[in-house]
Amino acid sequence: MTSPSPCSSRRTVLRGAALAGAAGLGAVACGGGGTGTRGPATPTAPVDLGEPSGIPVGGAKLYREQRLVVSQPAKGEYKAFSAVCTHAGCVVDKLEDGKVSCPCHGSKFDVHTGKVLQGPAGAPLPAVPVKTSGGKLIAGPDA
Repeated sequence: MTSPSPCSSRRTVLRGAALAGAAGLGAVACGGGGTGTRGPATPTAPVDLGEPSGIPVGGAKLYREQRLVVSQPAKGEYKAFSAVCTHAGCVVDKLEDGKVSCPCHGSKFDVHTGKVLQGPAGAPLPAVPVKTSGGKLIAGPDA
């Protein structure tokens, strides 16, 4: 009986390692790492977003680090939503023409209502309480 040649054994090991690595990258892209989220989709404590002057009337601003989108539909009126896509948990990354877009699968949401404008997401972005206090925007519970 002959033992397997060292080349085929090494090739098999390397092929297996490459496939395992590719599978791991897929898990990071679609799971909690990469553009996915860590922790809850909405703040569990008040979040200071700074001065509201950066949010134009009729427009919105994406606070990517805080995973929030805040719009100002009318002067002095603010609405906040989670920036975590309800489809696969990725954080939205593009804001234009009153819509935020998810980079993972292309879902689009209205920045003034959180409503799904284009799937695959089936649920709207969760609303987050927001208020102005001391010249700053505060979002999250007790806001």
